[in-house]
Amino acid sequence: MPEAAQHHGTAPTDEELRALDAHWRAANYLAAGQIYLMSNPLLTEPLKPEHIKPRLLGHWGTSPGLNLVHTHLNRVIKARGIDALCVWGPGHGGPSVLANSWLEGSYSETYPDVTRDARGMVRLFRQFSFPGGVPSHVAPEVPGSIHEGGELGYSLAHAYGAAFDHPNLLVACVIGDGEAETGPLAASWHSNKFLDPVHDGAVLPILHLNGYKIANPTVLSRLPEPELDELLRGYGHEPITVAGDDPVQVHRALAQAFDEALDRIALLQRTAREEDVTQRPHWPMIVLRTPKGWTGPAEVDGVPVEGTWRAHQVPLAGVRENPQHLRQLEAWLRSYRPEELFDTDGRPSADVLACVPDGARRLGATPYANGGLLVRELPIASLDDFAVPVDKPGATLHEPTRVLGGLLEQIMKDTTARRDFRLVGPDETASNRLDAVFGASGKAWQAEVLPVDEHLDRHGRVMEILSEHLCQGWLEGYLLTGRHGLFSCYEAFVHIVDSMVNQHIKWLKTSRELNWRAPVASLNYLLTSHVWRQDHNGFSHQDPGFVDHVLNKSPQVVRVYLPPDANTLLSVADHALRSRDYVNVIVAGKQPCFDWLSMDQARVHCARGAGIWEWAGTENGSEPDVVLACAGDVPTQEVLAAAQLLRRHLPQLAVRVVNVVDMTRLLPQEEHPHGMTDFEYNGLFTADKPVIFAYHGYPWLVHRLAYRRHGHGNLHVRGYRESGTTTTPFDMVVRNDLDRYRLVMDVIDRVPGLAVRAAGVRQQMVDVRARHHAWIREHGTDLPEVADWSWAS
Repeated sequence: MPEAAQHHGTAPTDEELRALDAHWRAANYLAAGQIYLMSNPLLTEPLKPEHIKPRLLGHWGTSPGLNLVHTHLNRVIKARGIDALCVWGPGHGGPSVLANSWLEGSYSETYPDVTRDARGMVRLFRQFSFPGGVPSHVAPEVPGSIHEGGELGYSLAHAYGAAFDHPNLLVACVIGDGEAETGPLAASWHSNKFLDPVHDGAVLPILHLNGYKIANPTVLSRLPEPELDELLRGYGHEPITVAGDDPVQVHRALAQAFDEALDRIALLQRTAREEDVTQRPHWPMIVLRTPKGWTGPAEVDGVPVEGTWRAHQVPLAGVRENPQHLRQLEAWLRSYRPEELFDTDGRPSADVLACVPDGARRLGATPYANGGLLVRELPIASLDDFAVPVDKPGATLHEPTRVLGGLLEQIMKDTTARRDFRLVGPDETASNRLDAVFGASGKAWQAEVLPVDEHLDRHGRVMEILSEHLCQGWLEGYLLTGRHGLFSCYEAFVHIVDSMVNQHIKWLKTSRELNWRAPVASLNYLLTSHVWRQDHNGFSHQDPGFVDHVLNKSPQVVRVYLPPDANTLLSVADHALRSRDYVNVIVAGKQPCFDWLSMDQARVHCARGAGIWEWAGTENGSEPDVVLACAGDVPTQEVLAAAQLLRRHLPQLAVRVVNVVDMTRLLPQEEHPHGMTDFEYNGLFTADKPVIFAYHGYPWLVHRLAYRRHGHGNLHVRGYRESGTTTTPFDMVVRNDLDRYRLVMDVIDRVPGLAVRAAGVRQQMVDVRARHHAWIREHGTDLPEVADWSWAS
């Protein structure tokens, strides 16, 4: 934190407290106004039904607490000269963050038609949760946000991701007590064991206990205070508690709490940076306990509202039809004394703006919340320095991810000084053959280190924790604040973050439609230890369906790549790491794999996304009788083995081999930017010949992608069919009918005229499969002709 932040804060005077309260009241007024009003924004006339929105949407209950935090963050940012970002965790807290960005002027700078006056106030109110307007939660449209508040549980992980490698940044994070009940949030408390006080910024968690979710009390709010205190101290925090319902008392206590927390943060950072103190810090946090729906209606129709679950959404729902509710709403809004807060033109008063920071230090204007403004090109060395030599296809084997590890190590080295690249994964960096990166950076770790430990490093940029949620959340926060990274994961278990990637894709799609949001580095997944080589771990580790999940999402954002060997993996990774505003999913094996393409060939093939491997087929310039297509490393090997069998047993058959790297190429051009025209597709796969497609994942995905193609009726796809167990590698493909012998049988069954002519060949294939079953049960290994197979044209 900057030097100014190291000075002790001084308690606010009564006059300063009065100004803080004015800002808070103004924010509360604007938050309530967004839920209810279409016109008459300053209540210059008695409230009438026609001033009220026809559909009342939004969430009032969390708004007063968020407004309170925003007000007090303004004070310390301005007083201390702090660069700060806030992550707003409570669901549907949009009214508050919108209100505060409008008050500070950043909203009007971003959206000039929403001016900071009465006319703009009407626009602010009308657009909220209204057709053509803005959502009720903290979405990409809101200046200063990096966090989609629609789905709960990810705020604290995002906050830590934002703080990593931003040493001068304070990241405040408001955690709702409902959100605190989720699994991802519960794991996120352990992020403080990975925060480097030397190179990282600080995270200030603010646990807001207002007591209720939609309809039930929250767990943490009902814990006795000593038990909650012990829990948070057990997580490694020093909690500072603020509680009450008297605004004057709460303002004074919260100001003191912020000063105490920031003084402690400054001390911890200074001792680590200047005095080389290596003991893991116990960072401060604030526990803020205020009533749900504070300052709103105490009762409605004789039942309690303020301080109960009834304040969660719209406390007064019938204001257009019920005159009593309308009068109560007007009394509520007038209780904030808007005539003191805004001048006759609707501009905020001097008191309201007294605590607001200037320029880029405003929470709605910080460049850290628009990370594309800060991102730099990633230094990626020439791929030729890491490529494996390929003089002819299939003559050598390499572990693709180990080859990629060399490139990632160099990227780590080349970003040592700038610290803007991180590798995250759930305890699998070495398992996934990426351990070369440890030559450039260790694993981030602030807890105890024992002599037996390896590669642990207080300043490391490899992040390992056995929580896919945290890996995802950290990386999202890191990317959205202007850095780069890669998430390496076992293929089957990346499903744990299905919902999180949904939210990130939605964020990116919306951001792309906002010209003021600069593009950020893409979220890149490397899925390895995949379905076909989880034969040793068994059925529980076999699930290739993340690709299906992602390809359901916005085509402007999602990309899926299945490189078949080491050099194509290098090419795809290079492209993904350079890209912006995408979610790139790369599926690649870590086991020894045949090298099919030289680096130059790999570049060309990956740029095409799908292409004919002429050296593997037997077309010889003629029209093919059948197309053998493949996507994925193991399917590619099986297709080439099948092509070799067909060359030997049916030499007159014209076979075309097509390899697909980019799965979205199969889509029509009008449905995805990478999709092929019908002319291109027919040229590659033909319009009327049988296509036997060996695919890495669930076969129906290929059918779904290509269902509109002219030749879809000729398309036969083999893939994973949920037939898995602990067995040999080749038995996995046999069990799922993806093996070379079954592919040859498919060709014979589907090429007109072959069923009779090649009946003997087909029987040989059946016999080999039968021999395979007997062999593995006796020997525990694959047939020698499979285990020792290699490509020979």
